[in-house]
Amino acid sequence: MRRIEGSAAAVLDVGSFSARLVVLEPGGSPLDPALTHQTRLRLDRELDDDGRLSECGIAAIAKAVSSGMEFAREHGVKDVFPLATSSIRDAVNSRDAVREVAGETGVELRFLSGRREAELTYVGARRWYGASGGPLLALDIGGGTVELSAGAGEQATFARSLPLGARSVTRDWLPAEPPVRSKHVRALRDHVLEEVSAALGDVKEELAEHRVVGCSKVLRQLARLAGDRPGKARELHLDDVRAWIPRLSAMPFARRAQLPGISRQRAQQALGGAVVAEALLTVAGGKLTICPWSTRDGLLLTLLDQLTDATGKQRSRPAA
Repeated sequence: MRRIEGSAAAVLDVGSFSARLVVLEPGGSPLDPALTHQTRLRLDRELDDDGRLSECGIAAIAKAVSSGMEFAREHGVKDVFPLATSSIRDAVNSRDAVREVAGETGVELRFLSGRREAELTYVGARRWYGASGGPLLALDIGGGTVELSAGAGEQATFARSLPLGARSVTRDWLPAEPPVRSKHVRALRDHVLEEVSAALGDVKEELAEHRVVGCSKVLRQLARLAGDRPGKARELHLDDVRAWIPRLSAMPFARRAQLPGISRQRAQQALGGAVVAEALLTVAGGKLTICPWSTRDGLLLTLLDQLTDATGKQRSRPAA
């Protein structure tokens, strides 16, 4: 059993579909973590129509947190940031859930604001591309929210969070079962376009020359579905997303789950995520490049920087 000697940056990322522990040692990188551990979750099934987490869901969170923290302790990791993402943060009974999990495990889950998540997504993207990547506009479609962040240096100078995540828009705007009529898709598209345009309204001109990058599983899965272009970096194009939306609208969930890039767990949200991506691409210029690093990686690298400041060891290098 490998043990971590000394300080390390560690995040237990508790989301809709898993609780994932990632540990980096000083000088390390999310590309090659020192330790990882994952427990499967299905919190999307444990939220009722009012957005309340069931007792079964809270118990599953507690079990996953306990498993991840026990794994960390067994491997000598003493300090773990227990991050609860929007599936828990935005639940009607989130405070009760945090209290129950703390009572069961001794671990108090921590939330980041949507704006802070956007800032950390930018940190992850900036470290991936490095200074040579130029100005970046980072887009992240999560389950509950969409994060928009931009800048030219190490930290974002613009950050916004909007309640337009794939899970949220599926619940609020689309029928429970396919096929989905075009009027529902149009209504959702118009809503997302209005919200994103308003969020970017005061900075849209200055972002026109920014490199647009996508930093989420939703966008990675859509890029896979649309077909990565041979010999190029992974990209997602507006025309490809637009072509897939009517196909996804007509497909039952089981059929969606058989498509390349669409996991069984995310099949129900695939259409909502695609409509949100279409609206984002419409506003952002029609094309984005997929970035493998996002909020969790930005948080890990930020924690690693804090360790570096304390120990004087080398900072992790950009990946690209």
